[in-house]
Amino acid sequence: MRQILHQAMQDHDRLVVEFEYCDSKGVRTHRVVSPVRFLGTNRFLGLCLSREEPRQFYLERCENIQLKKACDYLMPVTL
Repeated sequence: MRQILHQAMQDHDRLVVEFEYCDSKGVRTHRVVSPVRFLGTNRFLGLCLSREEPRQFYLERCENIQLKKACDYLMPVTL
């Protein structure tokens, strides 16, 4: 997972990540995110294309993470 995020961070103009996220209340959402940087070993900062604002994500709450072409998405991405 970290390798996919790192790849998207290195090529942030062309790549984003898409994943399912489970928040602290157990609510699951579909996210499309442009990762910015790691915040320690267990989370990362990214621009959520759905909410159009920076968010922090815990790695253990991300599932089915996939690398995607940024040009395939328009903001805001529907949740």
